[in-house]
Amino acid sequence: MIVSPAFAGKRYAVLGLARSGMTSVDTLLASGARVTAWDNREEARAALAAKGHPLAEIVDPLTIDIGGYDGVVVSPGVPLNRHPIAAHAIAAMVPVIGDIELFAQARASLPPHVVVAITGTNGKSTTTSLVHHICRSAARPVRMGGNIGLPILGQDPLPAGGVYVLELSSYQIDLTFSLQADIAALINISPDHLDRYDGFAGYVASKARLFQMQRPDQHAVFGRGDAETLRIAHQTEGARFEGRVHVVDPAALKGQAGWPSLQGPHNLQNAAIAIEIASLLGFSEGQWRPALASFKGLPHRMERVAENRGVLFINDSKATNPASTAPALAAFPRVHWILGGLPKGDDLDECEPYFGNVVAAYTIGEAGPRFAQILEPVMPVTRSEMLGDAVRQAMAAAQPGDVVLLSPACASFDQFRDFEARGDAFRQMVEALIVEEKGTAG
Repeated sequence: MIVSPAFAGKRYAVLGLARSGMTSVDTLLASGARVTAWDNREEARAALAAKGHPLAEIVDPLTIDIGGYDGVVVSPGVPLNRHPIAAHAIAAMVPVIGDIELFAQARASLPPHVVVAITGTNGKSTTTSLVHHICRSAARPVRMGGNIGLPILGQDPLPAGGVYVLELSSYQIDLTFSLQADIAALINISPDHLDRYDGFAGYVASKARLFQMQRPDQHAVFGRGDAETLRIAHQTEGARFEGRVHVVDPAALKGQAGWPSLQGPHNLQNAAIAIEIASLLGFSEGQWRPALASFKGLPHRMERVAENRGVLFINDSKATNPASTAPALAAFPRVHWILGGLPKGDDLDECEPYFGNVVAAYTIGEAGPRFAQILEPVMPVTRSEMLGDAVRQAMAAAQPGDVVLLSPACASFDQFRDFEARGDAFRQMVEALIVEEKGTAG
């Protein structure tokens, strides 16, 4: 656990006692701070009460005067544009922060280290994991956290020279004010999470704040796939010394054929950004290239789940919007595409350039009828409705050399708890049908 004298004698309210919230409580208490904490779930409050810490009290901060507190720590999942804690904190002149801001304030008491912060609408988990893998492969001390893995405050501090690699969502950036990442990266931006912002411009401004927190002597890395990312790159360049802004060109990168878990144009960009970060960290090509070849990828992100009769089955359940599905379609020449769920928009415009790669589409969920209307004029479409039916139908139709791809371009919440549950179900269905097919053949 990371502790810091920066919090000693101070007072904080913590709203939400899930994983990151409880870790923040633990760090603050171990650092000598007083904590007022609350969660609507009785079991979460009971878990804190069981600690019996003399500096902790369990009270809803909305019901008390928090004037004089040093911060209100909230989960990134709290919608600040709607939740009453935001107005309550503003009235008391208390900052609303998250666990990444606590980490930023604790940095001064840690051994000398480097922070890499990675954001973007799509690809940030893969890129973060890839940088982490490169560091581990080169035997450099490294921790990974933020929007992926374990809360960073709950992990042991690194020795001198270590690298903290943080995946940051826009929500986490909104709650962070002093991070000053030594290397910050923006992969891409496309419309997402617009219920939390004042239109697309507000979402873009949230991403841009990661670079506004940096010092001029720190590095900023950008993809070049969209206009908004390039605009932030140009803005950042105006605040940097020469050579500190790096816009990567995936087209200049060769060797993707040897990286089995990094297929498709989107992963080429993820790899290019990870390589640029690795180079800034001092790693040579002789260090990063073998690491890219041995990288296993992440579940639900272009995950190869099976191969049967020459047909490859890919779980890309993390693709919850058309912009993240488009590169998956581009990665394969003959695709049986399973799509649909809870839509984030009314079109598939970003996928349209790759419709020629689709042999047939299988629509599911709430978005199924609308997506079928869009696709039926240009490709064969089966209105499957349920994922299990879509998998069975696609498997029956696929020929050797084809790919059955779950890349929904939608959220999962109409039929599944989250994208992980949807991807797990797809994997289990594929495996069961393969076993069934082989049993019938036997």
